[in-house]
Amino acid sequence: MLKRVVILIAGFIAAASVLLAGLVVIAIIVTYPRLPSLDILTDYRPKMPLRVYTADNVLIGEFGEERRSFTRIQDVPQYMKQALLAAEDERFYQHGGIDYLGVMRAAVGNIVSGRTHSGASTITMQVAKNFFLSSERTFTRKFNEALLAFKIEHTLSKDQILELYINQIYLGQRAYGFAAAAQAYYGKPLNTLSIAEMAMLAGLPKAPSTYNPVVNPERAHLRQLYVLRRMYELRFISAEQYEAAKAEKLVLARQTLDSSLPAQYVAEMVRQAMYGRYKEAAYTEGYRVFTTLDSRNQQWAFDSLRAGLMDYDRRQSYRGPESFVDLSAIPQEELEETLDETLSAIRDSGNLQPAIVLAANPSRVRLYLRGGKRVDVTGSGLSFARFALSERATPAQRLRPGAQVRVQQDAKGNWQITQMPEVEGAFVAMDPRSGAIKALVGGFDFNRRSFNHVTQAMRQPGSTFKPFIYSAALDRGFTPATFINDAPITIDPQTIGGQSWDPKNDDGKYAGMISMRRALALSKNLVSIRIMMSIGPDFAQQYAQRFGFDPKNIPAYLTMALGAGQASPMQMAEAYSVIANGGYRTRGYFIERIEDASGRLLARTAPAVAGQNAPQAIDPRNAFIIGNMLKDVVRYGTANRATALGRSDIAGKTGTTNDFRDAWFAGFNPSLVAVTWVGFDQPRSLGRYGYGGTAALPIWINYMSNALKGVPDIELPPPPGVVVKAGAGLRGNDEYFLEEFQSTNPELRINNRGSVPGNGNHAPQSSDAAADEPATPPQDAVENVKEQLF
Repeated sequence: MLKRVVILIAGFIAAASVLLAGLVVIAIIVTYPRLPSLDILTDYRPKMPLRVYTADNVLIGEFGEERRSFTRIQDVPQYMKQALLAAEDERFYQHGGIDYLGVMRAAVGNIVSGRTHSGASTITMQVAKNFFLSSERTFTRKFNEALLAFKIEHTLSKDQILELYINQIYLGQRAYGFAAAAQAYYGKPLNTLSIAEMAMLAGLPKAPSTYNPVVNPERAHLRQLYVLRRMYELRFISAEQYEAAKAEKLVLARQTLDSSLPAQYVAEMVRQAMYGRYKEAAYTEGYRVFTTLDSRNQQWAFDSLRAGLMDYDRRQSYRGPESFVDLSAIPQEELEETLDETLSAIRDSGNLQPAIVLAANPSRVRLYLRGGKRVDVTGSGLSFARFALSERATPAQRLRPGAQVRVQQDAKGNWQITQMPEVEGAFVAMDPRSGAIKALVGGFDFNRRSFNHVTQAMRQPGSTFKPFIYSAALDRGFTPATFINDAPITIDPQTIGGQSWDPKNDDGKYAGMISMRRALALSKNLVSIRIMMSIGPDFAQQYAQRFGFDPKNIPAYLTMALGAGQASPMQMAEAYSVIANGGYRTRGYFIERIEDASGRLLARTAPAVAGQNAPQAIDPRNAFIIGNMLKDVVRYGTANRATALGRSDIAGKTGTTNDFRDAWFAGFNPSLVAVTWVGFDQPRSLGRYGYGGTAALPIWINYMSNALKGVPDIELPPPPGVVVKAGAGLRGNDEYFLEEFQSTNPELRINNRGSVPGNGNHAPQSSDAAADEPATPPQDAVENVKEQLF
């Protein structure tokens, strides 16, 4: 009877096996033809993000849902491949898509543990799932996965399959593929990683969120140790390498890849331009855009602008903490975790880090920094915020436990309490010959405010607009030696809205009859107004269009002489380029070329170049003379600080608007134009430190001291048609005249005094017609001129 039962059971099992095998065969016959085509694998085109580079090939931005870098299998380091095999599929090069030994081992493990712990997926099966299937845990999905693995193995080589896996798998931090993950986690290329770093990445595919070293460093470390142990057991690494890798302290990238070089404003300009051209494909087709930026110039510009704005801000008072955290409501055992969560939501701003006050007294402030670091700020590190430690400070200003502040380290590594400046700024530098932008910083911090002040901020240019009025005057017969009355004047109320206008010089002093060259050096407002009255506002407005100014932004009124219109820093840089390059109109541009993912050239900018194909905006003689006059602004005038550069080819003009709302400096040499602006987004007075020469010029000097270091002085000869009079200029320098307007001592005298019409359109008077020349100016005004010029 027992024998019959055994035979019956065996027969039943055999029949069931045959039936099951038949069903499997039928399922395969039915399912296999319906499997998706492998075209997506054989013609692999991953979603590649838009990448933006400087001209010297430094990555400054990356845009796309997926952060990905395609890497050929032959370029993947051997240890990276071995780490993957150790972690995911040690028999990858032996099995045919399904590792039966691995399946049996996983089955036994699942039975012993009483739960589904391992699915024994091979790398090929993971490729199948990632490209074609969902992540649901069903028998049907697993069956299709196995069949696809067989199909893939019969279509592609092992190296091709591994290449797909290495480039496609998701590894957290928006990174797809191991090359992108190397940058996301460590900020360096895949081929420069250590064995320990590769092991950490190899542990991510199993569960990217669980083993993410940024989010769960302890779990990530345990997974890393497992991968290293498997590499050692499989003899991929030696005992010495194993021990060294276990002991290696991993350092994750502190900053994300797209902010390593602070050029986010330019990266955003490129993103907008690319989206306008390619729409959504801009984010998936792997376009590479090379800008005109120079990485060193960009870093110098960024550092200079931030240093200048921070310096201005430190001259103001400490405003107090940014916010407060109630420490008493946090259990002591949860304090570090809670503070880390609070600080993780606050971005660093350059070297300005957020911190939370743990304890404070007049001599010491104890701070908590991100990552559990505690530091003490004492001595000079408290000087800026000293008032906030006194009893006189209001509760909102006081440094007390729970206050969230900003700190930075000085050159010696000492911590100091500081603050994010409220004031904003802009800086742009360009090659005047072609318009190629070398550096552009649109504000203090892109993450705080993405508004690009270089291209979007329309502000009053103030006295930086005067050179264009002077250039128009040269075109109408004035010369640098023309004498103009720097004396008070009242503009007829009937021409300016019913109220009289009594413009004044910034210093409240007047020099009497003064040459145009000297007046520009000292930025004399009354001289600019008299020039405008003589040439006429309409002509001045039309002439300013040659420099690129839109007439609607510079109304044809006398106030235009003082820069009362509107212009952006970019427009000012383009306008000053006309003077710097010999009179040609060049346009600023920031995209040099666009390539596809394979490096094929798609587009290239063909700029208008001075002296080649750029239109002639003004007479080159005019440009030379105005440029020479602007050199005296640096040598003897309001921009005298720039002489610290020790160069003879520097020219420029300061600008300060009414009530100190805007501070400017625009300067150049023949090879580089740079413009900086400082002001508040909601215009208000910058206060007594708000002059162009004190708020904006130091930023320009800081940048130029780096940008022109080692560059020889460039002294351009006068163009044909310019007459040189030796010793006739300031301090015995040569004076220059257009040959058709040269005459003898002095050339012209302009004397519009008293109450005059506001729309004055008076032609320049000759010296012979100046019968009503005013008396000699007061002695204190004369002495003031001597002090500033000599």
